[in-house]
Amino acid sequence: MTAQPNPILAFPIRRAQPADIPAIIAVVNAAFAVESTFIEGARTDEPRLAEMTQKGEFLVAEDDLGRIIASVYMEVRGERGYFGMLAVAPAQQGRGLGQRMIAVVEDECRRRGCKHLDMIALSLRPELLPLYHRLGYAETGMVEEFRPLRPLKEGIKGQCIWMSKPL
Repeated sequence: MTAQPNPILAFPIRRAQPADIPAIIAVVNAAFAVESTFIEGARTDEPRLAEMTQKGEFLVAEDDLGRIIASVYMEVRGERGYFGMLAVAPAQQGRGLGQRMIAVVEDECRRRGCKHLDMIALSLRPELLPLYHRLGYAETGMVEEFRPLRPLKEGIKGQCIWMSKPL
């Protein structure tokens, strides 16, 4: 029996353009809907993404109809890269697209001279730590208070757990 090719690997990944912002917002807010248990309102909006694109850039994956189905933010900070706001459309989750997006960021950061890639996992999303461990990321020991764009729900407190991987 021959292994079937993974159709996720065929989706093109490219740098986002300003016209992609509404689609990125939609994918991010859909992918992060699970956070509605602890954050009031949507995860992101146009002013937040506009601010982020002043420092870094978004990469996007498109399906065969040209619809954005995944996005990730990346920023080069000298010899360190950073990625965040990794989002995969709910219908596409669990098929390896998130891992592929991270691999593309890792390759791009290596190409730009980064020696490490950093990211933040939220303590309020403990299911993410094992996923990032499997991808080679480890906690750095740096933890800071989680201060999201939108208010946290009453009685909720969280922390940002910095993780890093040598490239």
